[in-house]
Amino acid sequence: MPRTGPTIEVDPDETPRFAAIARAIIREIRRGRLRPGDRVPGTRELSRQLGVHRNTVVAAYRDLLAEGWIATAPGKDTTVATPLPSATRRTTRPTTAETLGFTVPPSVASTRVPATRVPATYQLDSGLPDPRMLPADLVARAFRRVLRNTALLGDGDPQGYAPLRAAIASAVSAQRAVPCAADDVLVTRGSQQAIDLVARAVVRPGDAVAVEALGYRPAWDALRLAGAELVPIPVDADGLDTTALTRVLERRRVRLVYVTPHHQYPTLATLAASRRLALLAACRRHRVAILEDDYDHEFHYGARPVAPLRSLDAHGLVVYVGTLSKVLAPGLRTGWVVAPRPLLATMTRIRRVADRQGDLPLEAAIAELFDDDTIGRHIRRMRRIHLERRDAAVEALDRHLAGSVSFAIPQGGMALWLQVDPSIDPDAWVAAAARRGVAIAPGSAFALDGRPRPNLRLGYCRHDPRELDAAVGRLAAARPRP
Repeated sequence: MPRTGPTIEVDPDETPRFAAIARAIIREIRRGRLRPGDRVPGTRELSRQLGVHRNTVVAAYRDLLAEGWIATAPGKDTTVATPLPSATRRTTRPTTAETLGFTVPPSVASTRVPATRVPATYQLDSGLPDPRMLPADLVARAFRRVLRNTALLGDGDPQGYAPLRAAIASAVSAQRAVPCAADDVLVTRGSQQAIDLVARAVVRPGDAVAVEALGYRPAWDALRLAGAELVPIPVDADGLDTTALTRVLERRRVRLVYVTPHHQYPTLATLAASRRLALLAACRRHRVAILEDDYDHEFHYGARPVAPLRSLDAHGLVVYVGTLSKVLAPGLRTGWVVAPRPLLATMTRIRRVADRQGDLPLEAAIAELFDDDTIGRHIRRMRRIHLERRDAAVEALDRHLAGSVSFAIPQGGMALWLQVDPSIDPDAWVAAAARRGVAIAPGSAFALDGRPRPNLRLGYCRHDPRELDAAVGRLAAARPRP
């Protein structure tokens, strides 16, 4: 005969009542106070005990029966099921591509870049700032202030928090010579979402998009997901080869050109002035949009930064993307787009569908950090720290790897682009370095064709001078012998 179980206790404030009853019984089963085969009260009995309508208990038991927690039969007691659903879940085999009940089309996104960063003691493959440098107390204080305003916990503008858009517009106008107002700005969750929104607003399946042949793979993935066919354009010491681009534009229809003119990613070359003018002229002539990714404009050392293409654009060609992730921390996902207003309206509608709105409390906190110049002071401080770390990386490379790598010392940015001695296989070097706890990126990771390149990209901003020397020392120890 089934053992009678304990009294069911339901939180009187938990709603809806039928779901609360079901959860209370599941809790008793998981605690072991109700065991498989034990009797649970009948619906009339439990409704009297709890002071609820019988139909409420019937609804709770219907859910429990459907989920496999109880068993019942006409004329018999209701009992705890044998086996329990948790036991069934433990023995269920994982679904594979072969057993999946529907078809998932293959992704056009790259598989070369891992979804999560490979653990390593030294992250030289990172073009990101050191999160230890974030003024966390000031950011937390700003968060606390904005969270007192409960209106910032509700719905927001999908174009972004208006005071933050105004602050970004002011900074971009004053510091980058890009005239704009708050209504010209869309705040996004990092520059990656900005690039994705531009791609979805501008590109249609089958459209050709010109990209730098050595470039930023996540941007390529966003363009491919929008249906773009990527057309590689060579880069050299003066940036994108606009002569090669013009030849492409003359023989085929191109919808968009994606370019990183300030510090070409990954080579760090600055697009020459003559090429800037040639790019704008060619795109105007062929009615091609330009997506300008100015991902690290704040970090320039000893010279004024080159003005963005957008500052020279008199014809509404350039969509300008920037980010605060390189300034603050990558986890504080905040980027932005400055674009012609008709395009910005389209992107905002897409954003509303895909993401509803941004992180309103975060945007409000960052607006406060702009307002009291916390961000301005932090940028000036990080510019000095990054310069120190660039020089430390240069010194470490000269000490440990002279003759194995060569490089130009960049006047800005967050990385070094290394030319590897022809006798050394850079991809094998990367694999050997990983085994010694050093992550560094091979040139092939930035090549649209994926072919090996005699290069390494060394990000220096994440580590202090002592760490950089140790990391480069390990890198030297991992160097393959010719």
